[in-house]
Amino acid sequence: MIPVALRAAREGGAFFLHGDDHFRKRASAEFLVQRYADPSTRDFNLDRLQGSEVSVEQLASVIETPPMMAQWRVVHLRETEALAGTPRARNVILKAAKNPPAGLVLILQATVPARSRARFYKDLARLATSVEFRPVPVDEVPGWLVGWARDEVGVTIELEAAQALVGAAGTDLGVLAQEVRKLAEMVGRDVPVDVEAVRRGGLRLPAQDRWAWIDLVGNRRIEEAVATLPILLAQNETAVGLVIGLSTQLLRIGIAAEGGVRALESALPPYQRFLARRIAGQARRWTRAELVQAIRGLRRLDQLLKASAIADEVLVEEWLLSCRLTRVPRRAMS
Repeated sequence: MIPVALRAAREGGAFFLHGDDHFRKRASAEFLVQRYADPSTRDFNLDRLQGSEVSVEQLASVIETPPMMAQWRVVHLRETEALAGTPRARNVILKAAKNPPAGLVLILQATVPARSRARFYKDLARLATSVEFRPVPVDEVPGWLVGWARDEVGVTIELEAAQALVGAAGTDLGVLAQEVRKLAEMVGRDVPVDVEAVRRGGLRLPAQDRWAWIDLVGNRRIEEAVATLPILLAQNETAVGLVIGLSTQLLRIGIAAEGGVRALESALPPYQRFLARRIAGQARRWTRAELVQAIRGLRRLDQLLKASAIADEVLVEEWLLSCRLTRVPRRAMS
């Protein structure tokens, strides 16, 4: 799913694509190449360079070369961070970002070193059309995959199938994209991809996926959540990771309980807004006081998991049972 800032771009110039989500960063760079590089003259007007291999002289020459028989000349520089330590290279890049030559589209793809405070990156973000690609949080990957499959591949993948796919293949977006394309070819573009299709695709599905388990808790099906917790933990899920996922889910349930579907839609990332009605359904199973009690319990659980010698499974089970048994009087919230 290409960011709005890039889809809206029409005037060329410099684009600074950075962040640790390499799949979406690469896809966005390729989107810009396809938008601006005329296929009929691409051999003359598209240069793909590696920052770790290109010389400053070559980079400057390519940037200054005007388009040939086309409106735009596209220069796609990967590994821009490899040039950040060279003053001459920084000057060439920043000059082009500030005053790009007519007809230039300069795509600067970079992974900024962790905790870097280099002014070079701040200047680039200010001068160019800048987009940071942060990794999609683990618990949001299935929702992202549903939207990506619909918008980029034109195939419908059911949420439960996306959850199963992530549980089987992991959270690497590039791997998931490949799997979705294979499944789309297998079932046909007009047929939704369901859990059975994922299974037929040859992937070994987890006995219990984390998202279905979190939905069990959201729906107050506590006995089932307790029964399947050992299976989940045996699949290398961590108790701390489950606390993070549960906290997010309960906070969203709280937003739906207080403000309804529209309030939750506005709080969710765009690729997850389709989940609002499902979560609103879960909200009807909780009182406000019960949600506050459960979230406070999660905070305590998180502290115990990090400091107590008691087994993680026992601590999580204790919290689950408190959700089943505890009823907080409404007057406690006044």
